Amino acid sequence: MATDRDVLGDTLDEELAGLDALDARRHEAGPSIGARAWASLWPKLLALFGVVVVWQIVVWSHWKPEYALPGPRTVLPELWRQAKTLAFWHAVGTTMRRAITGFGLAVLIGTLLGIAVSRSSIMKRGFGSFITGLQSMPSIVWFPLAILLFKLSEGAILFVVVLGAAPSIANGLVSGVDDIPPVLLRAGKVLGVRGLDSLRHVVLPAAMPGYVAGLKQGWAFSWRSLLAGELLVDIAARSSIGAALNQARELNDATLLLAMMIVVFLIGVLIDGLVFSSVETRIRRRRGLIETA
Repeated sequence: MATDRDVLGDTLDEELAGLDALDARRHEAGPSIGARAWASLWPKLLALFGVVVVWQIVVWSHWKPEYALPGPRTVLPELWRQAKTLAFWHAVGTTMRRAITGFGLAVLIGTLLGIAVSRSSIMKRGFGSFITGLQSMPSIVWFPLAILLFKLSEGAILFVVVLGAAPSIANGLVSGVDDIPPVLLRAGKVLGVRGLDSLRHVVLPAAMPGYVAGLKQGWAFSWRSLLAGELLVDIAARSSIGAALNQARELNDATLLLAMMIVVFLIGVLIDGLVFSSVETRIRRRRGLIETA
């Protein structure tokens, strides 16, 4: 028959085991969200500080007169002043609406094209190099044709944005499918997964790293194409970031020009960090490529 001392010992052992399990779960959970955010943020802030310092040093060197190349002490207050105006946010909203619309169409077209090419050897031999050729063409080459087809309109800008992004997305998906280990495809067939079910449950999940890389590159191409389009296609009564850049150039206002260039850069960095980089990190973590402890 167990004594009180034995019962007490068993209870203590159970409590200690529970504490050990709790501690193990805490270590498995990894650092807190705030710690992870700070670990990701401080290198960017350090790099940003370094860029500003180099920029100011170049201004101090008098390589160009300050009216042509103003320093951070002039440009950053101008950026803050612009950010407090309604016209600035209207311009940003117009540009972002065009970016989301054009990139969304590019994702749809590029994904369907990538699936068609990756699932057919005849399509791959016929259109594989064709897609790569489209991807290598500078977006500026498409604008004369876009203006000829759509005049000076939103359609001309979206046409170039889609052509700039869709080939990269398609190529990313094709590359992702090509890199799938054959054992996964054979396992899917053994389990009876074929046709659309194989595409949904085996092919696309396995090709996700290449597909996300293609989406990231497609966004970069679409963003560059969009800003080039807004600089070239001047649509009346439609303020945008590109129109503000063009206006600053016509007025020889280098301060406003650099302020709007910083806006373009910051939007690109935010989209990459908040969307594509976070998705890539999540995929790598799920596949055990990043330590969670």
